[in-house]
Amino acid sequence: MTSSQLFNIVTVSYFSSMVLFVVYLATRSKGVSLGANIVAYIGFLAHTAAIGLRWYESYQLPGNVGHAPLSNLYESVVFFAWTILLIYILLDFKYKQRAVGAFVIPFAFFAMIWAQLQLNSAMEPLVPALQSNWLTYHVITCFLGYAAFAVACGVSIMYLIKVGKEEQSSEGSPVGGILSLFPSTRILDDINYKAIMIGFPLLTLGIVTGAAWANYAWGTYWSWDPKETWSLIVWFIYAAFLHARFTRGWVGRRAAWLSIIGFAATIFCYLGVNLVLSGLHSYGG
Repeated sequence: MTSSQLFNIVTVSYFSSMVLFVVYLATRSKGVSLGANIVAYIGFLAHTAAIGLRWYESYQLPGNVGHAPLSNLYESVVFFAWTILLIYILLDFKYKQRAVGAFVIPFAFFAMIWAQLQLNSAMEPLVPALQSNWLTYHVITCFLGYAAFAVACGVSIMYLIKVGKEEQSSEGSPVGGILSLFPSTRILDDINYKAIMIGFPLLTLGIVTGAAWANYAWGTYWSWDPKETWSLIVWFIYAAFLHARFTRGWVGRRAAWLSIIGFAATIFCYLGVNLVLSGLHSYGG
């Protein structure tokens, strides 16, 4: 079996898990939610194996110069989906709120389906700028941070939906239907905060390792390349989130909106810069 075939299995697993989570919201069946989580976990294990297999396959390239599968847009999108599942699993162990999966697993599925159907999956030898161990350090830290922000965005959407419904309901009456399966607004706000607390230092490490890599590859730590500039913008948004929470007590709706805005900026930093703007990171596309 090749890594491409395994990635296809991963995509099907995430799709199945996403559908089961939607069914869970419709039926409120704990068995269905357990099945959705099991399928997601199986997909994650297959995903891990597929990334390892692709890494092994890179050693079969001419010159036997193997490298971590993080060097082009296809590999980065696939790795991004893997990190989303990793962060989701870690938070699932702590909070055990199955409804969150319905708003997080779709991020991983759509990343995988886009990578499988639209992106070039061919492996090629690394360009000189990527022939460095800094590639692995930089990409792993950045994408773990991005994944944490994706989870934060998902729970922020849940928060806004639930708090909006609660405000429309009669005074003090709990919401019913699907929203009754959502975690409380307090828990959703806490997951949003904890996810960003995971993602922010990882993004910081990503920027630092990126600067070190830039100095190794191009002889300068910072050159205001569009990717570098947008990374700094994303960093300031989440720094503002944490500053506002610590000093001004920003919680709830304002924190949720800032989290969503931050993730939108993250996606533009990741994809928009590579696909729309030109710069030193153009090889990423």
